[in-house]
Amino acid sequence: MAITKCGKLARQPIVALPDFLVPSLHNPAFRTRRSFASSAPRSSRVGAAPIALPSDVHLRLLDPPKRRGAVTRIEPPKIVQIEGPLGKASVALPPFVSYNIDEAAKKATLSVLDQKSRDQREMWGTTRSYLQNHILGVSEGHTAILRLVGVGYRATVEPSAITVKPEYPGQQFVSLKVGYSHPIELGIPLGVKASTPLPTRILLEGIDKEVVNSFAASIRRWRKPEPYKGKGIFVNEETIKLKAKKIK
Repeated sequence: MAITKCGKLARQPIVALPDFLVPSLHNPAFRTRRSFASSAPRSSRVGAAPIALPSDVHLRLLDPPKRRGAVTRIEPPKIVQIEGPLGKASVALPPFVSYNIDEAAKKATLSVLDQKSRDQREMWGTTRSYLQNHILGVSEGHTAILRLVGVGYRATVEPSAITVKPEYPGQQFVSLKVGYSHPIELGIPLGVKASTPLPTRILLEGIDKEVVNSFAASIRRWRKPEPYKGKGIFVNEETIKLKAKKIK
């Protein structure tokens, strides 16, 4: 405000600051959030979906192991044992996850204590996937097929190895000839069965899906598919897009 000759206060014009001097939080254009999806947000319903139980698969809740020593407030996870015609497996359930079995309908459902909690919702679907994979493993089993593509590439299953020591009695080994000056010998993990129906095919079978796929990945690591000639070790339905050859 400025004082005029008549003794009255005169208002000074208001000067607007440039946009780059105004913080973005005060700018209403930055307050609204744009969503890249046109549909309304919706949470996943994987955890609430029921799991079908085969007639020859049985689930049993085991008591958590007793801890010796200091007393802790952390609740131990629940252990669910799955028994089927192919063997036994166990899954650890978080303390906030509970399961219910409908014997008449042969279905199992999982639930959490607080569905509004983000951490519990995330583990809800993850735990259900783990349980379903183990139920499928003890009833039908998990498989992985590896294809060896390349001139002279072949694989065999041997009862002994020269470069690798056995980790347990009776362990077999996968021997790969994939372009190296020496064969690659890999020990088959416990609980996994490997066979070679063709010299360029490797069939892995097992109860635990994670162990089967992890061993398949360790075999693939020795000859990853390359995009120029299409050679390498492919897992299941894996494909690769070929690139144009480099012209000098």
